Amino acid sequence: MIKTRCITIRKPERNALNEDAAEARRNMIAVSDGAGGGGLFADRWSKYLLHNLPTEPITSAEQLDEWIGRIWEAYYAKAEQSAKKLGGMALDKFYDEGSFATLAAVWRLPDGICRWMTYGDSVVFHYNYKTKRLSHSFTALADFNRPPHLINCKDELNLSGFKCDEFRMTNESFVFVASDALSHYILMMYELSMQNEYASELYDAVSAASKNSNIIKKGMSLQTFKFEKEVIDRLRKAVYDKHYYKKWLGSLQEKGLLALDDYSLAVMYE
Repeated sequence: MIKTRCITIRKPERNALNEDAAEARRNMIAVSDGAGGGGLFADRWSKYLLHNLPTEPITSAEQLDEWIGRIWEAYYAKAEQSAKKLGGMALDKFYDEGSFATLAAVWRLPDGICRWMTYGDSVVFHYNYKTKRLSHSFTALADFNRPPHLINCKDELNLSGFKCDEFRMTNESFVFVASDALSHYILMMYELSMQNEYASELYDAVSAASKNSNIIKKGMSLQTFKFEKEVIDRLRKAVYDKHYYKKWLGSLQEKGLLALDDYSLAVMYE
């Protein structure tokens, strides 16, 4: 039997708004990270995208574009009314910029194949308990420093931002999707647990001289750890326990291992 679950919490700042959304259905999991750095109503847009995700996989950039083309107008009309109530400057900002969000989703088909798609820096992961290997949809650790591709509620989609693929899910699989700050921590910890194999990628990420570089340097000072116990087991527990999730991520922030952000996670396993 397939089990799915999701959780999302806002950044630990007073009066902060959670602009993320997470979804878990019977055979589908997804995360959308609303980008509040531009436009308005990022939280609404991320939730709207997930609520309207199709039951069948999105397998091409053109298909993603067609789907957004079918759903954007209803969202835009309601958001426009909200912007009008806020006044002139807010309305101008909405007309100019709209709303932005990332998207990452996994659909499990009856034959055990999982098809996934991403747009932006939310990440799909597949951990195998037997091989202890983690595969993922992202490019490289250093690329979290780059501005992500974002789905806008009114602007034409940049088709080059779309990625998709598939893998077979087994009873040894733990499949999950996460928003960017949490994804950076997960991928960093995996590579740190196998530094000989990922030395070059870690070096490139540290050399970027960014906030993420400082996080990786902190990670490099950790004592030897087992990735499955330190990360995978905790993710699996956290998705069922919001108090634990907040406490765990809060401790990672205090240690300098996790960037300040909203944190969203959705999981799937047998």
